[in-house]
Amino acid sequence: MQSKTSIRNMTIFSMFLAIELILLFTPLGFIRLPGLSITLMHIPVIAAGILLGVKYGAGLGLVFGLCSVWNATMQPGVTSFIFSPFVTVAGISGNWTSLIIAIVPRVLLGVIAGLVFEALNKKLPRAASAGIAAVIATLCHTLMVLGLIAMIWGPQYAQAIGQSPDTLLFYLGMVIVTNGLAEMGVAGVVLMALAKAIKPIKTPAMSAGKA
Repeated sequence: MQSKTSIRNMTIFSMFLAIELILLFTPLGFIRLPGLSITLMHIPVIAAGILLGVKYGAGLGLVFGLCSVWNATMQPGVTSFIFSPFVTVAGISGNWTSLIIAIVPRVLLGVIAGLVFEALNKKLPRAASAGIAAVIATLCHTLMVLGLIAMIWGPQYAQAIGQSPDTLLFYLGMVIVTNGLAEMGVAGVVLMALAKAIKPIKTPAMSAGKA
């Protein structure tokens, strides 16, 4: 039974990986806005963490992070130095800290989604647990990325987007209210639907909770 479950998990993980790569190479992955992008690439990562477990979520989160580095390097925008050490924009060059911003929050995204789901699924129905976990994980991811940007690249980022350093925190707060809420809402709805659709698959994370 364990072998059968592992095969199912790898099959589903491969599907999420394929979706992640499709998003990378289409405009749906990173919808560019002035200064930042709205992304849908967090959804497969959250799905892997919730439906398959923390290990799979972290693995796909790593893929998400590497995709961010690739996208920032191959299609640079005014703030791409934040996510890639290989680009220079308007005299500002990325460095090794760019890899931290691009990768670490994405790995933790899958971990947080899995852990929160496991905790909630002990008391709540699976679909509700998945939706809430998706929203919480997305919020944590947004806060981690924007927080690291402010701490590591604050003045340079403000310069790149034409903002005063004094108003940067307000600007990032507005990003959370606008972009962040949209990403949270989409993730919550999609994961509730996926939790119902993939119900027959039994994993340690899902078997402990209510149906």
